[in-house]
Amino acid sequence: MKRKIYSMISILLVLSMVLVGCGGSGGSAQGVTDTTVKVGNSIATSGPLAPVGVPFKAGIEAYFKMVNDGGGVHGRTIEYVHQDDEFNPEKGKAAVDKMINDEKIFAFVGHFGTPIVGATIGDIKEAGIPAVYFATGTGLLYNENAEGADRVAYPVQPVYPMEGRILAAWSLGEFEAKTIGVVYTNDDAGKDLLSGIKAQAEGAATVVAEQVPPNAEDVSAAITKLKDSDVDVVIIAAIQGTFPQIAKEMAKQGLHKPAVTTYVNADQRMTALVADDVNGQFDIYANAWVDMTKPAIEDYRTWISQVSSEDLSNNAYAMTGWIAAHFFVEGLKRVEGDLTWETYMSAMEEAPISNPFGGSIDFSKGQRLGTQEMALLRMNPEEPAGWEGFKDFMGIDEIVSK
Repeated sequence: MKRKIYSMISILLVLSMVLVGCGGSGGSAQGVTDTTVKVGNSIATSGPLAPVGVPFKAGIEAYFKMVNDGGGVHGRTIEYVHQDDEFNPEKGKAAVDKMINDEKIFAFVGHFGTPIVGATIGDIKEAGIPAVYFATGTGLLYNENAEGADRVAYPVQPVYPMEGRILAAWSLGEFEAKTIGVVYTNDDAGKDLLSGIKAQAEGAATVVAEQVPPNAEDVSAAITKLKDSDVDVVIIAAIQGTFPQIAKEMAKQGLHKPAVTTYVNADQRMTALVADDVNGQFDIYANAWVDMTKPAIEDYRTWISQVSSEDLSNNAYAMTGWIAAHFFVEGLKRVEGDLTWETYMSAMEEAPISNPFGGSIDFSKGQRLGTQEMALLRMNPEEPAGWEGFKDFMGIDEIVSK
């Protein structure tokens, strides 16, 4: 009998340690002391993605320095640790394991890259550790009603299915389309965008969708089909490798209808590639989720200069790192009393959180949709950035009701 009692006591002790270590409701979670909270991530800071990863990491460091120099959050400063995964999924898995089990971080802040997220999101969910901001638009993160282990993921950057819904909303509300033409690439980005477009347009407009391979040189058949279908607007559901070919072919075939595309293509280089061909025949619009004219840009520029010798004052990747850290800290500010994974996640879901450079995101009721409010830009070769503001930040309901 004594052996059974001792065995039960041992089991209960182990269970209690597991619950505390996993951020259970009793006591603080791992990575938390009275004076610090430890967070981390896996980012490619060497290899081909280093030009993205290095400034992204600097943006996170700058925001945390601003917070820590201001006294931290509820008496705790933020300790940030990082592992270079070289954009290698196997190294990414090893880095995630190290962060959870060796570094014992409280949360991931700024998980980086589609292949790394795809290889590790299951591990993060299994551990039950919060992960705020993913530097990818993968549809793996999209969830309209996250429950259980799925609650741990908090996407902030646009997620392609949600962005597809917003592209369809602009088509319906701004351009009053009854027939929406879509040219999409047969890859994850194109298919995820298309799924969102179809979901939003259902019952409101006909969708004519034509598939092309990523980086296709000849997209003429797809454009001919949309022209023959007399579409009212064209959604270019393709990223930079295929966007120019689609826009040029629209001009060549005389498909002079408004074109709307993902924020990924709102880049001066894309404007330079298509401007001479399009030449005022039709307008091209793109979503935007970051507005560098917001007042928050001054804080960003002040602090980014303190963590990097490189001029990152206008670097979009560093700015997104700043946004990632901002969202984590906003959740932290809301927690009063014990800081556990559960109290933190409840705080993140308590009310919408504003992006300092854009709209707001609502994680309540299990929503894991990424950016839910976007602005609309219009291509303008006369502007230094190649694009100009057209419509301010709006959510789907507001866009459609126009």
